[in-house]
Amino acid sequence: MAIASHSVNIPASVENVWAYVSQIENWATMVPAYKEHEQIDEQKSIWTFEGEFKGLKKTVKMELDITEFHAPSTIRFELKGLTDNFTGSGQFTAEESAEHTTMTGTVEVNAGGLSGAVLAPVLKMVLPKVTTRLTEKIARQIKQDKVLV
Repeated sequence: MAIASHSVNIPASVENVWAYVSQIENWATMVPAYKEHEQIDEQKSIWTFEGEFKGLKKTVKMELDITEFHAPSTIRFELKGLTDNFTGSGQFTAEESAEHTTMTGTVEVNAGGLSGAVLAPVLKMVLPKVTTRLTEKIARQIKQDKVLV
């Protein structure tokens, strides 16, 4: 199992952070190796990633299912590999203080099957970088957009 978490302080209200993060299409494109996604319904979407690792090009499809939408502070989701044997979960949380909102992104991925032994070390190495990059990109976009609610 690989787990990663990253927090960032955003000089915006929790409502501003929520206005951005609650729209999946806003941050889907920011996930490293993102290629495309298809929104099935309000909770479910299919995401495709394409990347290269040690000279091998790989396309991965996964299902993302929103399991909790608690405005303005929490979004929880579950992940299921469609092309590879993995499951996972994650969340974005937002906590407001007097001067900023602390947003935390957390992702956990479990690789299974025969490929799990090969994927697990890769996930442990890559997941912290991906989680940090995604959380930082979202924070920069919110600061840049200066979304006002």
